[in-house]
Amino acid sequence: MSATDAPQPKPTRVALAGFGAWGLMHAQAVAAIEGAEVVAILVRSEASRAAAAQALPGARLVDDYRQLLAIDGLDVVHVLLPNHLHAESAVAALEAGRHVVLEKPLGLNLAQCDAVAEASRRTGRLVAVNHELRVSRQWGLVQQRVAAGDVGTVRHQHLSLFRKAFRTGAGGWRYDRERVGSWVLEELVHFIDLVLWYGEGGGMPVSVTAFGGKRDEPLSDHFSMVLEWPDGATAVLNQCLGGFEHHTVLEIAGSDGALRTWWSGTMDRTTTPSFDMRLRRGTQAPQSLAIPLSGEVFELEENLRQAYAGFAQGRSVMPPEVARRSVAVALAAERSWVEGRTLRLD
Repeated sequence: MSATDAPQPKPTRVALAGFGAWGLMHAQAVAAIEGAEVVAILVRSEASRAAAAQALPGARLVDDYRQLLAIDGLDVVHVLLPNHLHAESAVAALEAGRHVVLEKPLGLNLAQCDAVAEASRRTGRLVAVNHELRVSRQWGLVQQRVAAGDVGTVRHQHLSLFRKAFRTGAGGWRYDRERVGSWVLEELVHFIDLVLWYGEGGGMPVSVTAFGGKRDEPLSDHFSMVLEWPDGATAVLNQCLGGFEHHTVLEIAGSDGALRTWWSGTMDRTTTPSFDMRLRRGTQAPQSLAIPLSGEVFELEENLRQAYAGFAQGRSVMPPEVARRSVAVALAAERSWVEGRTLRLD
């Protein structure tokens, strides 16, 4: 069979449920993927309608989610709505026969997470939760080096985020506990997923101890947590929203090496960040590792490309059963903070 006779990938017709700043990023990422096209957008305000009409004049704009799901020929729905709508919107899309790209968090509680997983099993449609850092040229490279044994057995991880305050989101949802869930679920959940991934050789952690601001405050702009594994390995995660710009540092120490990497930009979506990675194998001198351009703007496109390919092959790049783990740890960490004690993790 010649190359021209080979089966061509089925076009991917995409609907965006939501069109804020991140919705525009999704639209631009989809446009860069051959064979994919945004054909419909859920717009919930006049501002988002105007922005969507300007960015994607050929897309159909609707203001009702059920109307969006009823559009003929849709393959994938991207759920880009506030956090409290993630699970129910994903379930509705699955029941309408669509695959789902779901922004994190998977749900605000474990019952919501389980409802999404059950709906996926029942309908045979797939969910890819958008933990895009896993395909990062930087954060994904860390996992490659850990999996290759370059640091030996992971003994300690330290991951710290120092950044400016969150954007408010449409209608201020990111500052409303009922809609955002928590600021741990809003961003730190990404980094919880990473340390669970890097430490998976030791299984899942068995305890969490967390610290934050005043316990009677619904949302804390600083939060720290310590995870412990059965073999005594630890991970310390810090999130500070009282800083400036967007700066992340990861340090991993193992039984036979260590790795340190950092990323810094004026904002999380910058296209001109600074970053670096250094690795020490055994007793050798540390060496710098080359990293192609890194940042969530670039990772989003690659994650969507992999998600669509996975849907076509009957698999998910990040199924809800895996994404549930980081939500479970985040919820336990918040409970540890509120109750002022170490919690065991099931």
